[in-house]
Amino acid sequence: MPPSSQPQPQPGQTLAPGLQMPVTGRPGAAFKPANPVISPDELARARAIVDVVGLSFRAKVVGQENLFLSLLVALFANGHVLLESVPGLAKTTAAQTLADAVKATFHRIQCTPDVLPSDIIGTQIYNYSKGTFETQLGPVHANFVLLDEINRSSAKTQSAMLEAMQERQTTIAGVKHKLPHPFVVLATQNPIEQEGTYELPEAQMDRFMLKEIVNYPSPQEEIEMLNRIESGVFDAPIDETKTVNLEEVVFVQNLVKKVYVDPAVKQYIVNLVAVTRNPASMISPDLARYVEYGASPRGSITLLNVARVLAVLNGRDYVTPDDVKLLRYSVLRHRIILNFEALADKVHQEAIIDAIFAAVLTP
Repeated sequence: MPPSSQPQPQPGQTLAPGLQMPVTGRPGAAFKPANPVISPDELARARAIVDVVGLSFRAKVVGQENLFLSLLVALFANGHVLLESVPGLAKTTAAQTLADAVKATFHRIQCTPDVLPSDIIGTQIYNYSKGTFETQLGPVHANFVLLDEINRSSAKTQSAMLEAMQERQTTIAGVKHKLPHPFVVLATQNPIEQEGTYELPEAQMDRFMLKEIVNYPSPQEEIEMLNRIESGVFDAPIDETKTVNLEEVVFVQNLVKKVYVDPAVKQYIVNLVAVTRNPASMISPDLARYVEYGASPRGSITLLNVARVLAVLNGRDYVTPDDVKLLRYSVLRHRIILNFEALADKVHQEAIIDAIFAAVLTP
């Protein structure tokens, strides 16, 4: 790229070390690969799978489109989601419905302070008739695992999930047990009633691909919810015509891995994450002073993987900058750590994220 074509930082700003600015103004089609990497038939099949899952999800869950998109992205990118909201906003229903839609196993774990690691990953039980110990796998051995109110479990129990989430295996009495594939952890935490809770450490927060904030439904959506309860929608068995199987989920997962990412888009992702680590180089000092720590390399990896899934969902075999931007809050809000001053001034991560995406020029 010729030096004269590189955009320059705004007056009073300096670039973070190693930060390069991409060329702006490229149309979306400019990010296409020279030769298609995914056939139109494969993209059409993926779209059909997503449409079926969407019909099943929307048959029981009213609204919550952002939640559905995050769950779908996590499923096809083989990641995990942290859900935060007040009680009663259909988080459990959404997780159960998605699992049913893809014919996956589903386990729900209610986290309380007395839950032990063995209650989650499993343990060995002595069989008196045989005189031997037998391994009993815990509820984490499922395709979808809902950890309800994870911040109510102790730090020791929370750490027991780290191996499962990262290594996709558990260890019981020195023996490793592989988790099923796909494996998605959906953890919920309640922003109210903080007494008796254990805040998730940053190391574990970073292992969640996305953090989604679930909001209240609109009045119209709440009326529709009441109507569906009256009609018995939630008690009816799932319609088999609105389901797919796990082999089709794996097909989409493998398709996502083949999506082409232009070098300019990769540089754009790296630039964005670099600014989270050195915000004073690009955004207003009034906002930069609130940032304690920026995103780890997992932030870059997640932006890339999420963008690939969104490309497939939109029927493309290549990523555009808009794919990188779409779920920026969900990807980065739990990876940008703010200081106590931000808490006092009621500054949220979303404001920092918006400032960063506005400052870093789009390719």
